[in-house]
Amino acid sequence: MYMKKIMIAAVMMLSTSAVFAGDSDALKAITKSKQYAEAVQLLKSNFAQLADNKEKAKAYEHVTKLALEKFDKETAVQTANMQAQITKTKEEPYDTIGFYQAAYDATVNGLECIKYDAMPDAKGKVKPKFTSGLTPLISNARMQLVTAGNYYAQSANEENVLKYWGTFLDTDDNPIFKASKEQEKQFLGQVAYYTAQYAYQAKQYDRALKYADIAMQDTEMHKQAEDFKFSIMQYNLKTHADSVNFASEMKTLYEKEPANETVFATLCNMYSGLGMAAELDAVIADKLAKDPNNFTAWALKGQTLLNRNSTAEKPSWDECIDAFKKSIAINDTNPVVLTYLGFSINAKASQIENNRAEQKKLYQDAMGYLEKAKEIDPNREKANWAYPLYQCYYLVYAANDPRTLEMEKLLKQ
Repeated sequence: MYMKKIMIAAVMMLSTSAVFAGDSDALKAITKSKQYAEAVQLLKSNFAQLADNKEKAKAYEHVTKLALEKFDKETAVQTANMQAQITKTKEEPYDTIGFYQAAYDATVNGLECIKYDAMPDAKGKVKPKFTSGLTPLISNARMQLVTAGNYYAQSANEENVLKYWGTFLDTDDNPIFKASKEQEKQFLGQVAYYTAQYAYQAKQYDRALKYADIAMQDTEMHKQAEDFKFSIMQYNLKTHADSVNFASEMKTLYEKEPANETVFATLCNMYSGLGMAAELDAVIADKLAKDPNNFTAWALKGQTLLNRNSTAEKPSWDECIDAFKKSIAINDTNPVVLTYLGFSINAKASQIENNRAEQKKLYQDAMGYLEKAKEIDPNREKANWAYPLYQCYYLVYAANDPRTLEMEKLLKQ
């Protein structure tokens, strides 16, 4: 009987010690630190020794609060300085870089805290302790990542743009930020589009595609983001099989979205590059049958014929010229199409023999389109109109005409 009482007492003592177990030494070391950098380093080095998810959440909550202290301090200085500007009193020094870093630190650590806060504790129970209190605080900090990214974009600081804008976008689907969705609508598409470009420049193609997809959700940014996405995808095609598969994907997407001009143009370009002439002709013909006033279809038909004529033994330029003219009748503001049209007319003129008047007439016709291309795109950023326009000036006005000489000088630059 005596032994039984001792055993029961021992069990009670064990149970009591379990109930009143304190924080682990690893957690105590972390929460004792009052400096963010030190606390983060302790968290990283002692993470494996933290007892459970509850302790991990508590550790991340501590470093998040330390980051928020810096964030709040600089916010207070910023607010005071705004008031000082109104009252024309002395402003206090403001740590811009530190403020942005604190916003980042609070966001990433706060999300880690909330992640572990939602996980079961040692008893298998989920009892979030920090989530409700931290959510509005890190939501506010996260919004400053947009300002931070813009700050670094001014100096084309690729690494920090991706750090701040990238983190903002990478956390966009987290449900705790649902309340800020409406506020984000005004800038999310633009931030995603430009971040995709920075990611592309950094050769981080998966991130670029991800951010392009986010940008495509914005109605105003959809087209240019989609154009950019398909450009990335085409750039990363390594083999013939990759190209064939991508063309197949575009065909499937085009069948689902027949009104999507970007998909149509991409599909045509893929067919052209793969030498799939029959498929290219068929998709353009089908498009024009259904939409006779489609600018893109007429432009692509003209480009297709131009490419074929350029390598043909006996080129025939009339159909090509007709396609380009139908295209610019719909939209005459595209310098590329205007240049291609001028080039095609010049090519037709060069085939004429023993009829100087007819030849000159064609060059004069081409000149008008090329001069319009020059007017629209004076720096030749989209279309190289200079050489075909030089041909026109040379053959219409002669070699020593000021217009010809000016164009000759431009070609030598």
